[in-house]
Amino acid sequence: MIFPLAGMLIGAILGIIGARRRGGKVLDLLQWGAVLAMIGGLIGLFTLVFIERAAMAV
Repeated sequence: MIFPLAGMLIGAILGIIGARRRGGKVLDLLQWGAVLAMIGGLIGLFTLVFIERAAMAV
């Protein structure tokens, strides 16, 4: 499904915005974007697994 990809996209955007607010340079923006994209992807993955398991139980 689309949850992990959406989580990665939202995480990357939030990471870049947060680094820009702190006055980060280009490499800071990329690092924060990548880290929060991975975290968002994991959250999206766990959300997907939870929804799929809940659908099987019904």
